[in-house]
Amino acid sequence: MTSVKTNAYLKEVRYEIRGELARRARALEASGRSIIKLNIGNPGLFGFEVPAHLRQAISEHLGDSGAYQNEQGIREAREAIVAQRQACGARHVDLERTFVGNGVSEMIDISLRALLNEGDEVLMPSPDYPLWSAVTVLNGGKPCYYRCLAQNQHLPDPAEVAALITPRTRAMVIINPNSPTGAVYPRALLEQLIAIAAEHKLLLMCDEIYDGILYDATPFYPLAKLAGELPCVSFGGLSKVYRACGYRMGWMTLSGDPEQTRAYRNTLQLLSSLRLCPNVVAQWAISAALNGTPTIQALTAPGGRLYEARRTVIENVARSSYLELVPPSGALYAFPQVRADRINDFDDRAFALRLLEEESVLVMPGSSFNVAHSRHFRLTLLPQPKDLAEVFVRMERVLERIARKEPHRAVA
Repeated sequence: MTSVKTNAYLKEVRYEIRGELARRARALEASGRSIIKLNIGNPGLFGFEVPAHLRQAISEHLGDSGAYQNEQGIREAREAIVAQRQACGARHVDLERTFVGNGVSEMIDISLRALLNEGDEVLMPSPDYPLWSAVTVLNGGKPCYYRCLAQNQHLPDPAEVAALITPRTRAMVIINPNSPTGAVYPRALLEQLIAIAAEHKLLLMCDEIYDGILYDATPFYPLAKLAGELPCVSFGGLSKVYRACGYRMGWMTLSGDPEQTRAYRNTLQLLSSLRLCPNVVAQWAISAALNGTPTIQALTAPGGRLYEARRTVIENVARSSYLELVPPSGALYAFPQVRADRINDFDDRAFALRLLEEESVLVMPGSSFNVAHSRHFRLTLLPQPKDLAEVFVRMERVLERIARKEPHRAVA
């Protein structure tokens, strides 16, 4: 029998958030270990609840959810999204330029599949959310990374971004607020990136899934408003701000001059039609979410659970003999790094495995986010502050052993 061959592009695809380390964690759990999982931003696993008015909206419309609906999403959901985007200043967003999907992940796939031909290039941040890289590769494209270094507050250098552009460059991806770093882009920087996209006729693609998760009064500027008539695809959803990951509800809106994007919009509709329609039941929560009383600010303000978790991380990094951190201004993560003057030959993957096997804590190495030679790791801010404090006690023990060059205490 000949083995079934797989897609050759998959050799270049990584998604380690649910990869080898996560599988190792499950194996340790099966053997009876209790693992503190900080690898994924999944609020429901840490006791966060979906707001009651979202659950009520779904319950009230179960009887209306048995049939296929419009391939772009039910009208009520798209009307709420359009109203939100227009209120944010996005131009030319309407029902026909709004698409609902089974999570932002599906929307990213559709948006890039509609855009890319073999060998086309997409500018994206490093570190990135690795789905962006994976989907670019799987659709025949090439990710081209602009660095977002800790010494620059995890923000890109516009000159470096511009220098990466070639005749094959089609789009610029901006993740704001950023996962994994928590960086929030200032207005002046966004305007510089928009000017580069305009000069080179690039499609702007802005992942804004964390747009409401901000700390210390950090301002957030929707890219579509600043982009004006320049074509821009903006992504949002229920997973993070509304803590409804399991609903798998995301959306994208196409703003800017409709004439420049008419063919692209029609292709987005075609690809949306091929999956028939997004999950109907969960779509009823979108209007309730966008038109209801906001709930995230109570969590991100001083005294709120996310704010206090963030403060716990910042304070414990400051006390550490080995770690340093650019404090996250938004999103659900921190991206500490190990100081080179304390551990020169640091291996982020070896550290993550050792932390898991020796101390039962699961984090993601920085190199999982398409960073070469990373000294970083990502952890989520979702656990209770006291649990995060315990995590740093365990981290310090592992880092001390590494500094002393003690061997990894392998676990069977």
